[in-house]
Amino acid sequence: MTETIESSLLLWENHENCPGCKIDRLKQADTGVPVKHLFYVWIVVLAAGTSLPISSLFPFLYFMIRDFHIAKREEDIGFYAGYVGSSFMLGRALTSVIWGMVADRYGRKPVITAGLIALIIFNTLFGLSTNVWMALSTRFLLGSLCGILGPMRAYASEVCRKEYQALGMSIISTAWGIGLVIGPALGGFLAQPAEKFPHIFSKESLFGRFPYFLPCLLISTFALGVSVLCYWLPETLHIHKENKEQDELYAWEVAAYGCDVKKKLKKFEGKGPNQQQSLLKNWPLMSSIIVYCVFQLHDMAYAEIFSLWAISPSEYGGLSYSTADVGEVLAMSGLGLLLFQLFLYPPLERILGPVMVSRIGAVLTVPLLSSYPLIAMLSGVGLSLLINCASLLKNVLCVSITTGLFLLQNRAVTQQQRGAANGISMSAMSFFKAVGPAGGGSLFSWALKRQNDSFLPGSRMVFFILNIIEVLGLFMTFKPFLTVPDENHP
Repeated sequence: MTETIESSLLLWENHENCPGCKIDRLKQADTGVPVKHLFYVWIVVLAAGTSLPISSLFPFLYFMIRDFHIAKREEDIGFYAGYVGSSFMLGRALTSVIWGMVADRYGRKPVITAGLIALIIFNTLFGLSTNVWMALSTRFLLGSLCGILGPMRAYASEVCRKEYQALGMSIISTAWGIGLVIGPALGGFLAQPAEKFPHIFSKESLFGRFPYFLPCLLISTFALGVSVLCYWLPETLHIHKENKEQDELYAWEVAAYGCDVKKKLKKFEGKGPNQQQSLLKNWPLMSSIIVYCVFQLHDMAYAEIFSLWAISPSEYGGLSYSTADVGEVLAMSGLGLLLFQLFLYPPLERILGPVMVSRIGAVLTVPLLSSYPLIAMLSGVGLSLLINCASLLKNVLCVSITTGLFLLQNRAVTQQQRGAANGISMSAMSFFKAVGPAGGGSLFSWALKRQNDSFLPGSRMVFFILNIIEVLGLFMTFKPFLTVPDENHP
């Protein structure tokens, strides 16, 4: 009887109309790297994983707030810039669980498509902002309605066989990291085009009246192209609908064995390894999410602080860079980040494991950030060379930590819970990321006012506090706090 039930369950799970079963059959037939599916993951995360719209504003946000004329002193600009940066994460924190549940109920593809449409609309409107309240509201709505990243993390783990899941997570981290590089480059080079390219854009043109619209428009146009490409994006969620053939199969087995096979199937599933449990009681999942949130708080605060620090005058301990200079520094990190994540991270993860790679990344981050105030004392070629190397290394360490924790989270749950699990992760992380820019901007403004203090003056205090957060995250990667999920978990 048990064999019959298992046979019925197998037929039910491999129904020809189920998109998830089609993906499973492809994985069974093709044991190689799913290049086409990973390309979809890469291009969607790059376009709509929100790293582009998040990071593109960092080079020009300081000047946008200045042009709004809301800050009474130059030292207060960072305070308002932090809140604009945080509004996106606040919106995403409030809705990520809902989007995850929708992805588990109706599929990954509808959520991805809706998020792309939201990005096209609200990122464009942000570039047309004329005051700080319009900027805050458009960023908040963009974060609320673009719930793509959580479902894409679930999607990447579902299109790959288990031996390639590290590569799938690396693709997401790489796309996210490249977005964090390309975004500032676009924002730095294309903001204020009437001032930088007066022979192309006049001050009376649309881009002259809205100096921060051009980079936002390009990102939205790219997202529009990817939304068209998503028409061919395959669904991975198992959606099993009872049809006439199944009803006939159930009726035949009831007649043959005198039992209700539907109830037996439910009973059989409840005793199997895929038995659903409360995600909040899943400590391997929750512990990895909490550690992930601490590192994301650090990374988002760093992203806000780095641009403010690089743009600030040298008398305040900054680099006196322009928006183009900041964009160039961040863009130089892209190639090295791409090569590391595609070719070095997967073998490192197989040899050392995701937890050890994250620990090494955290350890190396501390001396790196401690060197930033010393780098600011340089000038010329020496400054340019060291700040580019430091930025590249920081981005590599950041995505290495993130990728390892992505793997732990997705291995801690079954497919039926993966969307909701990633939604919880995104909501919790977004709350911390909302605190990151606001806290980072406020911390930087406070640090500028204590240039003459004897203990860690100016920017030294900023990077010292960032290191404290990084060390806290490092300690949390050890037992008994962090629990690694069973390798054999479905």
